[in-house]
Amino acid sequence: MFSGKSEELIRRAVRVRIARRPVQVFKPALDDRYSEDEVVSHSALSIDAIPVDGSAQLLAAVEDDTQVVGVDEAQFFDLGLVDVVEALADSGRQVIVAGLDLDYLGRPFEPVPTLVGRAEYVTKALAVCVRCGEPANFTQRTIATDDLVVLGATDSYEARCRRCWDPGEPEQPDLGL
Repeated sequence: MFSGKSEELIRRAVRVRIARRPVQVFKPALDDRYSEDEVVSHSALSIDAIPVDGSAQLLAAVEDDTQVVGVDEAQFFDLGLVDVVEALADSGRQVIVAGLDLDYLGRPFEPVPTLVGRAEYVTKALAVCVRCGEPANFTQRTIATDDLVVLGATDSYEARCRRCWDPGEPEQPDLGL
């Protein structure tokens, strides 16, 4: 989280639109943190997006003339996203996927690791550790819950480097109170 993945997806989709190529951007319907029908970055950049309930619905919504497909928050999709992305790429479309590759416990967060393994190009974006300022590859959950998926932002997660990350008990952020 907080590494600019959605922002990069938005940037690339906007460039495609500037080039007058048909593009569609999709997001999981469950992610309504900032908007129901836009991908919105933590820095408030946004682009229209089609909310879908899974990979099959995404594939069904791709229009015939679409040349580029963007997918945000891929970690919230089912494993069928791998086959959907493969089918779209095999049909000649460019597919841009943004998502977390690790969950808050540091485990592979499917389907992203499988997509990374099949991708022609991968850009790994790192955040900045909120503790020490080093590059951060880990997500520190700051609320107590055992649920794998908890939608949230700075109220629930912090970016951490390997040294500062602790997959154990969530740490409550210091609010200076």
